Amino acid sequence: MESLMRNAFLFLSKNKVANRTAKKYGLRFGAKRFVAGVQISEAVTTVRMLNEKGIVVTLDHLGEFISTREEAIEATAYNVRTLHEIAASGVKSNLSLKMTQLGLDISRELCMSNMRQILDAAKQHGNFVRIDMEDYAHNEVTLDIFRELREEYGKTVGLVIQAYLYKSQADMEQLSVYKPNLRLVKGAYKESQEVAFPRKEDVDQNFIRIIEQHLLDGHYAAIATHDDNVINHVKQFVKDHRIPNSQFEFQMLYGIRVQAQQDLANQGYTMRVYVPYGDDWYGYFMRRLAERPANVGFVLKSMFKS
Repeated sequence: MESLMRNAFLFLSKNKVANRTAKKYGLRFGAKRFVAGVQISEAVTTVRMLNEKGIVVTLDHLGEFISTREEAIEATAYNVRTLHEIAASGVKSNLSLKMTQLGLDISRELCMSNMRQILDAAKQHGNFVRIDMEDYAHNEVTLDIFRELREEYGKTVGLVIQAYLYKSQADMEQLSVYKPNLRLVKGAYKESQEVAFPRKEDVDQNFIRIIEQHLLDGHYAAIATHDDNVINHVKQFVKDHRIPNSQFEFQMLYGIRVQAQQDLANQGYTMRVYVPYGDDWYGYFMRRLAERPANVGFVLKSMFKS
């Protein structure tokens, strides 16, 4: 049953008609639990609230189904504005983004031009931009673009690696020359077993494997997980290998396991919360429901309260 629900939500996440309908109704029916708001000001308010609790943030201006140059340029301007607002407000947050939002499916040149505008702004403010990894179809081009931008912008730019792909460990070995700041995740897209581990147990094992590899290589690791088994393993691993807390951070999604986030911050670990905002929230929201169908309960409660 859970598998059927997961597949249904993943299907809905890519439904353009449902996305347009959702925009009409705004952030009601449970989405507010996972999305900070529509405007930058709402996002900055959320960041400040988290900062006051000792938690840092990465902001993500949501955007999917980009199909025109105008939409990509608009998304780029919004990301640049977000970096300026972060600097002006003094909050502790960097930026995460998806390159399809910046026009990657339209042309690589358009995407690169837009990325450079964003990274120029980040460099101006001494901030950091993380390129989110999307589905497998965009994997290789994302790696290629990261390499090119890393040569140009150095430590201003980082990347995400997904543990459910067979190729991830080899990708990390090739990227090691750049000493990259990587966010390590299990992966949230539905992929063929030709390219991804079909069994959760294998994904979990590979996740631990790539975390350990990256830490032992001496590179900065952003360990994005809500899994206590992984968190506890990392705590013991860094202790056993005398890896300083300054070499890694834990990351979780906004609205999920809030107390666990606070506990990790209180224990002296860097805890960063991934905070999405913007009016194009629908696809993100559906993927959160797909990852954990139990979240549907929160949606139903919100519907009855509305």
